[in-house]
Amino acid sequence: MMTESNKAQLDVIIVGAGFAGLYLLHKFRGMGLSARAFETADDVGGTWYWNRYPGARCDIESIDYSFSFDPELEQEWEWSEKYATQPEILRYAQHVADRFDLRRDIRFETRVEQAVWDEEQSCWHVTTDKGDTVTGRFFIMATGCLSQPKDIDIAGIEDFTGEIYRTHSWPHEGVDFTGKTVGVIGTGSSGIQSIPLIAEQADHTTVFQRTANYSIPAGNGPIAPEKEAVKKRYQDYREEARWTKVGVPGKEAMDFALTVSDEERQQRYEELWDKGAIPHLGSEFADILISEEANETLAEFVRNKIRSVIEDSNVADILTPTEFPICTKRACLDTNYYQTFNKDNVDIVDIKANPITSITASGIATQDQDFTFDAIVFATGFDAMTGALLAIDIRGRAGQSLKDKWADGPLNYLGLTVSGFPNFFMITGPGSPSVLSNMVLSIEQHVEWIADCLAYMGKEELTVFDPTETAETGWVEYGTATSDMTLFPQAKSWYMGANVPGKPRVCLPYVGGVAAYRRVCNDVAAQNYLGFRFDGPGGARCNDGLVRRQQPDVVALLEILDEMELPPFESMSPEEARATSVAMNAGNPPGPEVGEVVDGTYPGADGSLDYRLYRPESAGPHPVTLYFHGGGWVLGDHTSDDAFCRDLCNNTGSIVISANYRHAPEAPFPAAADDGFAALQWVAGNIETLGGIERELAVCGWSAGANIAAVVCQLARDAGGPAVRGQVLITPVVDASDDSPSMTDNAEGFVLTKALMEWFWDHYADPAHRTDPKASPLLADDLSGLPPALIITGEFDPLRDQGKAYAEALSKAGTEVRQTTYPGQIHTSFTAVGAIPTADGARQEIAAALKQYFKVMEAA
Repeated sequence: MMTESNKAQLDVIIVGAGFAGLYLLHKFRGMGLSARAFETADDVGGTWYWNRYPGARCDIESIDYSFSFDPELEQEWEWSEKYATQPEILRYAQHVADRFDLRRDIRFETRVEQAVWDEEQSCWHVTTDKGDTVTGRFFIMATGCLSQPKDIDIAGIEDFTGEIYRTHSWPHEGVDFTGKTVGVIGTGSSGIQSIPLIAEQADHTTVFQRTANYSIPAGNGPIAPEKEAVKKRYQDYREEARWTKVGVPGKEAMDFALTVSDEERQQRYEELWDKGAIPHLGSEFADILISEEANETLAEFVRNKIRSVIEDSNVADILTPTEFPICTKRACLDTNYYQTFNKDNVDIVDIKANPITSITASGIATQDQDFTFDAIVFATGFDAMTGALLAIDIRGRAGQSLKDKWADGPLNYLGLTVSGFPNFFMITGPGSPSVLSNMVLSIEQHVEWIADCLAYMGKEELTVFDPTETAETGWVEYGTATSDMTLFPQAKSWYMGANVPGKPRVCLPYVGGVAAYRRVCNDVAAQNYLGFRFDGPGGARCNDGLVRRQQPDVVALLEILDEMELPPFESMSPEEARATSVAMNAGNPPGPEVGEVVDGTYPGADGSLDYRLYRPESAGPHPVTLYFHGGGWVLGDHTSDDAFCRDLCNNTGSIVISANYRHAPEAPFPAAADDGFAALQWVAGNIETLGGIERELAVCGWSAGANIAAVVCQLARDAGGPAVRGQVLITPVVDASDDSPSMTDNAEGFVLTKALMEWFWDHYADPAHRTDPKASPLLADDLSGLPPALIITGEFDPLRDQGKAYAEALSKAGTEVRQTTYPGQIHTSFTAVGAIPTADGARQEIAAALKQYFKVMEAA
């Protein structure tokens, strides 16, 4: 029961006095809000207060790992090294606390045990281990992502008679290992940083490793002059950082490891290695974290570097990581880590092959051996991102505990808020970039977003906010879709919660990057706090919905295109548009290898035209898929959908022939349709010579190419052949008169726009010709007797509804048809192999349909 004597009414209650807690206090004081922070330690610093183990350093450069909110603070503080040590970072945090007089609002050596939402009073009651209860309108957890140690799950630890140390709570006075035998369990970041220094002192050091990690030499030393010069333009530099993936200015990856030459790729990896920087989020190449083949190029480069340092090949095998893609666990930065294992007094034990069975009175027992130690160091890591949040009994509406709500994973909105827990914020929580970013920058972004939200509520006379379940579910699904299109889920990492037994296996951080996340948060605020329900004297209000409706890779593509600020295609001449299209295609990921690629010519309706043939690796003959490229009858050629054709070849086991056709405006309607039919006749007449099987022929096309594919099926039916076993129409153009909701709703912003579609039609066909079935196959009088069809459309495609309408018309005419609209996809998604992995399911459906058409033929 609360009493008046121990009840204190505050605007904001904060848990934690690390970097986040300090900035929150400073920010709210400037807004005139009363705020108090509670801190378990006896001083500020958070993670950097507790983690004092030998070699503890930040892996973000000092110039970047610092506050930007005060220009004078930026200039007055001088960092001594490229990567600051724990003592220096702690001194910086203490300096910030002193400079802004923040300690007077912090209650040290006080642990918060419970926080309960009071629905009637619209406030939080927060209880500490001192027996005090304080109340506040808002409750903010600023406890950090790596502050709750993982439980040590090795039997017998209480039996050990020697010294026990844990890297997460190292003695403040330090430890002298001189003359001692030391066992170190764990080779994560804290192990990799501390082992070289422990081994320098100890008489003998034995390292127990479960999983080898990738580590790169930090190349630490004085701050480079060019980096120090950043301070002359610090604020501009900070703004650049806010719009990068990691929160550190630098070259953003726009090309792909598999598109550059082996020599260039090797050179760039060497430069990365020499620079001493984490290849964080695959920043060296855009495909490092989405392509296993690309990832392996970097992984093997680092493995070779590791092997070149370690003298004993058996030790090298143990220390060389092979079990997970590089960067799916945070790669470490080290100083002489691998070289340490060349010392005679350092051993490594592979506890996958020789598991630890127990801690004994004298040391460590493994399956095969007993070890005697004077001291054991546990570098076993943290219950990351959710551990500290769930260590406090937080209860929201109707008494629901956060622990129960998160039983299957951390449901949240933006990594900031949780539905059913009003007026509650998390700083850099699960669902935000947090540990995959420059944490200080991400902390600042969260604090400033929260401050803006509270200012909005004050202006609008609102007292309570709560994210909606719709917004929360949508954000979690978006975050999951983002991680699922990467290699992150392949690693048993703390990013995935895999290091803690029983913890739900979900990707905890948002892996889309700092800039993309900032845009999301800005968009939420700009739309009157989309996804939040508010109440108060100013009235109840809610603008519910999803902040991101497209798939994450589609969003990323659209953002890249937006940043390029290209003029719209419809503002260009055909020649300019073609040059732009070619330049854009040159940066696309390469498709997979196929058995053979052959270029040739075929007789078009009015002269020779080019084709490209893709042959599977398997022995022929094969079925044949005739493919027509997209581009609105104006752009593209037989090579412009190269990656998709390669993918199609491999997935179907068929020969794929991409046939060019004449383009408008030089060759207007019906040139493209006539060339398409000529291509069908030529392929059918030469199918065995081409390596195909007689009559095993299907057609496929995308966009305008799908228009051609649909038209040639009608022409073949009317001409009595050639026989076509099936047709796959990907986002087809089938009706020039289309003015459906999809054409209106998706008119702008999704690559293919309504204006661009009109530009294509204006170049291809005069209005008088557009109702001809050779231009608009949906308008044909008879749609019966056509080959079975699969029609693929995207939710945000202007052509979505006409694709659906064609499917309905085919079905009504008795033609077998299946139509699928893929949620979150746009017109260009389906042929973008390697760039839009969330469309892989559509590509698999396309391949399955073609294979089924060929199977039906075989049965017949």
